[in-house]
Order: sequence, then structure tokens, then C-alpha cells
Amino acid sequence: MPNERLRAALLQKRITIAALAEEVGVDPKTVERWVTKDREPYRRTRLAVASFLGVDETYLWPDALSTEQVASASTSELVTIYPHRWAVPRDTWGRLFADAQTEIGILVYSGLFLAEDGGVQRLLTDKARAGVRIRILLGDPDAPQVAARGEDEGIGEAMPAKVRSVIALYKPLRAVEGVEFRLHSTVLYNSIYFADDELFVNTHVYGVPANNAPFWHLRKIPGGEIVSTYRESFERVWEGAKPLAPEA
Repeated sequence: MPNERLRAALLQKRITIAALAEEVGVDPKTVERWVTKDREPYRRTRLAVASFLGVDETYLWPDALSTEQVASASTSELVTIYPHRWAVPRDTWGRLFADAQTEIGILVYSGLFLAEDGGVQRLLTDKARAGVRIRILLGDPDAPQVAARGEDEGIGEAMPAKVRSVIALYKPLRAVEGVEFRLHSTVLYNSIYFADDELFVNTHVYGVPANNAPFWHLRKIPGGEIVSTYRESFERVWEGAKPLAPEA
């Protein structure tokens, strides 16, 4: 059977079989067999192919790694765990965004602590002007899910009000080219912050404010699946969210 995922990745990136073969140092006929006969290269070559195409190795070859290998790689993605978000050093946030070369994503209901940070807003502005894609998902202040979260945290109407305040605080950033804002109405199980292959997860615990909930620092490892799972979740929320106009 052909490897349709590899074929699709090549077409999407507009990369020819010959170009891929040259990049990873194999014969074009070998690459053709990977595509048409689903032949599986050695792992070193698989990693090179996946990196060149910008996808996960396990996406192109789902059966290439054993369950034990996937579990081991996934465990290695965990950099550290903080007991609370407030325990994360401020410069850790700065490094996350400062190191981004391709894209930054933020998924929250309000994320007021970031919107109030002038240094973070300047950093995001500079990154956008340098060509980094920035996507920020905020909760729709009129959504029942946002109101419910306010009730869960014991702050009631303060949650929608916080979102409206954040929208106002981000007004200068919304005018910057390369920065996209959308409003979502999902039940937010975790807040997600990522820059390229590095990712922060602020877990949400019933009855506990996000600032006091546990916090994970993750970094993508080839073969690992935790970061990919959260990134895929971000993309699903993004696709279902509605754009927030720059002048809104």
C-alpha cells in the first residue's frame, strides 16, 4: 500500500521526490518506494525526512515506533512541573516568546496577566514585525462557557469582564500586522502557550483559579506525543473560533 501521508506532505510542501532524496542523501528510487510501497527507512533517515517536511515522524510512519519508544519519548518532553502558575519565573515567559522563530500561540479565556504586561506586549509586537506568526485565542465574553468558568472559580461575572478588559488592553497589538485574534466558546480544560516546539500548559482545576493551578513546561521530542496532542487541540479551537477585528 502507498504511504498517502508522505505523498500528501510532499504535495503540500511542493517538494519533489528528487528534492527530498537529495536533502536526506538517498536515491530518488528509494524515496519513490517509501511513497508507493510504504517502505520504511531507518530512524535516522525518518527523522531527517520528518524535520525537512515539518511533520512528526510518527505521522508519516505511525507504526515505526513501539509503544515503549513512544512512551519514553513522550516522558522526555516534560521539562518541569510547577505547582502553581504564579511559581513560574517571569523570565521563563520572556524566554518562551523571545526564542520563537516561526510562530507563537496563546489559548486562554482572559490571560489578563499577559495583557497587563507591557514587556510581553512589546515582545509580541517585535516578533510579529520580524515575521513570526502570532495567534491569540480569547474566550468569547458573551459565551456561557466563559460565564460558567467564572462561577467555577467563584468570581461570577468578573470572568467575562476580565475578557473584555483584555480585549481593550490588546488594542495596540491587534493593530499589528501578523498578529491574529479570535474568540472561542469552548470548555477550556487547559490554557496553552507555545512558541515553535516549546509549550506551556496551565491546567484548569475545578474551583481553583488558573493562577493557582499546576503548570507544565514541555518541549517537543521526535516520537513524543504530548506536545503534539496539545498543539492539535489548539488548532481545533482555532478553526472553530471567530475572528476579532483589529478595530473592534
